[in-house]
Amino acid sequence: MPPPKGAIAADRRGIMRGPKVEFVSPGDAVNSPMRLVLKFESYGGAKIDPESVKVIFLRTPNVDLTSRVKPFVQSDGINMQDAELPPGEYTVRVDIKDSDGRPGTTIFTLKVAPK
Repeated sequence: MPPPKGAIAADRRGIMRGPKVEFVSPGDAVNSPMRLVLKFESYGGAKIDPESVKVIFLRTPNVDLTSRVKPFVQSDGINMQDAELPPGEYTVRVDIKDSDGRPGTTIFTLKVAPK
């Protein structure tokens, strides 16, 4: 039978114990410079590996922002006080791994308003 109407295909099944990345701020459209906060959460006694964090601006071609964000990465998340971005809409993917090698990822969109 076909999937139910409105169903979204998932690429993973079952219980996943991989780490979680939560986009905390900013909210809707913001002005630059802005505060960018993400929280990392691990499970099962594993720790987040800060060296595994990758931040990618999704466009064609993709832009690796990891080296720019690396100084702000900690084991509990990313906290950038004054992130500067030109006006526009940016889709960003953050990938992490925990000490057991399990992956976690999130994708979010930043909307930067003109000044």
